[in-house]
Amino acid sequence: MRTKGALLYGPGQDWRVEEIEIDDPVAGEVQVELAASGLCHSDEHLVTGDNVAPNWPILGGHEGAGVVTKVGPGVTRVKEGDHVVLSLPGCGACEPCRRGHQNVCDESWRLVSGEPIANDVMRVRTGDGKPVAQFCLEGTFAPYATVSQFSVVPVDPAMPLHLAALIGCGVTAGWGAAMRVAEVKPGDVVVVAGLGGLGTAALLSALACGASAVFVIDPLPGKRKSAIELGATDAFESFEDATGPLREFTRGAMAHSVILTPGRMEGAYIEPAMTLVRKLGVLAVIGMGSFEEDDTKLNLAMLTAFNKTIRGGQLGGGSPQEDVRMLVRTYLAGRLPLEKMVTSTYRLEEINQGYQDMRDGVNLRGLIRFDERDR
Repeated sequence: MRTKGALLYGPGQDWRVEEIEIDDPVAGEVQVELAASGLCHSDEHLVTGDNVAPNWPILGGHEGAGVVTKVGPGVTRVKEGDHVVLSLPGCGACEPCRRGHQNVCDESWRLVSGEPIANDVMRVRTGDGKPVAQFCLEGTFAPYATVSQFSVVPVDPAMPLHLAALIGCGVTAGWGAAMRVAEVKPGDVVVVAGLGGLGTAALLSALACGASAVFVIDPLPGKRKSAIELGATDAFESFEDATGPLREFTRGAMAHSVILTPGRMEGAYIEPAMTLVRKLGVLAVIGMGSFEEDDTKLNLAMLTAFNKTIRGGQLGGGSPQEDVRMLVRTYLAGRLPLEKMVTSTYRLEEINQGYQDMRDGVNLRGLIRFDERDR
């Protein structure tokens, strides 16, 4: 089918909305008509060059939700008419997938290369026939997507699809950061550093897990204000500014966990974050940065002597097939205020403005909503 999509032709460039061709699904694949796509920071890493892609152009987007319109041969997980959330696919057969960690599937190298699991043949082409990689094997910056059946999670039709799109990545990653990676327990004191999409979800998750106090660190005054409105105990501009109040609040013990969710992860954040972690505490590193950056400082004596732990957590450390359903149930039960996370909505043609608003700190989350003008 011919439709429109937002393509990136290389680092440092703007997204270009142009005509594309999307193939029908082959065996094991489905096609979805999308209602919305989140503007996640991971796509911004393609623009900055932090995420190095081997194939250009790329159809961006990896947070989407919609309705299944076509199914390929052998598809058993969903049927036409099902409401679904798109998330990271898995092969279903490798050891991580078998252990419930689809988030680190052995086929995950394809998420940037855009070569489909089914047969390596790209499903999207430019108007003049050039192959287009689908970022994260999804490509939700278009009103339709042909993806693996393992990329879709069927959800309750009562779930608003435009809000469900956020659960495809950012909400799942941030919620799992507190619940699973940091293992927040009732009564814990938690610090969330960085209040974008990930940090907002981590804040809400920590509160839902029963944290007695959640402190937020973000350099932008508007985001610190939003943190308080969402239930944070207090918010600070920097690690240094948070140190004294946190020490006083905990009588010197410091936080049970610190969750790092900056827009761009840097090695310089590790040591100041670890100074806020108490004995036996956890530093959960969730934000992404350059794949080539490997320079950081860490006081190893304190790491050992105080039994501290550092944990990574791709997509919240679990399986989107389970976590997406759990988060939909949480929303429908009234315990996940997704509406409060969406600061602005955009047309597909406004995608570059949406990302500029993200860079300027205007949005907690931006959202593209598709309509008939996009199809």
